[in-house]
Amino acid sequence: MPDRPRIHHSPIPGDHAAAILKLRRTGDTAGVSWSWATLTSVNNAAWFCYFMASGYWTASLPSTAASTLAGTVSVMLVRRGALNRRAIRWICTWVGLLVLAAAVGGRVGLGTLLAGASIVQVAPSLWTAYRTAHPTGISKSTWALVCGELSCWLVFGLWKTDPRLITLGTTGVLAGVLMLARAQQAGVVSKQG
Repeated sequence: MPDRPRIHHSPIPGDHAAAILKLRRTGDTAGVSWSWATLTSVNNAAWFCYFMASGYWTASLPSTAASTLAGTVSVMLVRRGALNRRAIRWICTWVGLLVLAAAVGGRVGLGTLLAGASIVQVAPSLWTAYRTAHPTGISKSTWALVCGELSCWLVFGLWKTDPRLITLGTTGVLAGVLMLARAQQAGVVSKQG
């Protein structure tokens, strides 16, 4: 249904693995964003650096998996002609900002920029979901996973008293709850209509 917006956010490594398998099986790139996969890979690589600099050794495992899997999706999309040339400059600028934040502000500067980016990352999905009359493309399972995963980061951040991880976790939980509420509301409205 091409006239319905696709609202999907997938920071979970399992979702990347599913995307890889589907791309490999079908070759269908419709609705899969090269920019998003590339930024997810870059951001998770940066979170890996933050976790290593913070001494959060076990926290580096999920970021490594997400970075590698999202990077794999990105490469697969390029091989299938789904490269977004207009986004290359913006992504390179973002990478430069991450490097600058780490060079100038160290671990705190990098983590602060990444925590702020988490807000920017979910804003388009929320905006689209709440501005679309019938947002049938919302993946409830993905947003439930987002909520679950980022609640773990929230708890970990609280345990470590790390304001950057607390911001990341709070943003993700709030976004997940809002998206699930919107999906529920849209389901109720479509059943009534």
